[in-house]
Amino acid sequence: MTIPFTTAAPLEAIPHGFFGRRGGVSSGELASLNCGLGSLDDPALIAENRRRVADTILPGATLTGLYQVHGNRCVVVDRDTDLAARPEADALVTSTPGVLLGILTADCVPVLFADREAGVIGAAHAGWKGALAGVTDATLDAMEGLGAVRANVAVAIGPCIGRASYEVDDGFTARFLADDSANERFFAACKPGHAMFDIAAYVAARLAAAGVRRIAIGGQDTYAEVDEYFSYRRAGHRNENGYGRQLSVIGLGTSSP
Repeated sequence: MTIPFTTAAPLEAIPHGFFGRRGGVSSGELASLNCGLGSLDDPALIAENRRRVADTILPGATLTGLYQVHGNRCVVVDRDTDLAARPEADALVTSTPGVLLGILTADCVPVLFADREAGVIGAAHAGWKGALAGVTDATLDAMEGLGAVRANVAVAIGPCIGRASYEVDDGFTARFLADDSANERFFAACKPGHAMFDIAAYVAARLAAAGVRRIAIGGQDTYAEVDEYFSYRRAGHRNENGYGRQLSVIGLGTSSP
């Protein structure tokens, strides 16, 4: 069965993919490509869904991931890493072929990085807390530690909650304005005491400010596109029992630089 996924032009030479909720074996509210290890789903079904993702992008590769905690820690994956472990972090980088870096999301921003010339890749989970704390900056720093050149790094921002669906209160907005008053541009007024937040644009601006020259934004809205993506916020609004997670992956083939 063909599993639908999207790619980004800046990463076209690197095996990668942003997956949604279609093409898997889970059922009910978690149908069907639920890859969330922490979700209320049968572990065997989750394992099969994750296997399908890995085989679609880089057959034979080992998929590794994190216990995501909405922070800014980035870990380096190398030949000595226990790929079955899930360290508490929100980003990972590698220069090791045959490894797929995986990030789980359900409204937060999946961010994939690659310096093709150096053969260094990265992946980050940027919820609002991690984005504000600089998880993308930490990823770039770690990539440079493996030999990447920041000016050569291309980045793709995958499916996440869109501005039209992301209503926040003034207390939330104040956190971003306290960090930088220029962040006001990422908030659009709505009802009194609330605003609509464009988290994808915020992440892209952080990347640009950090020196990244090639950035693509997918533009999908995980909350609004019910049939295509899982959404933590939508599941809460619908009083569902749980929510699935979609997987975004990037890897280096054995022939990669």
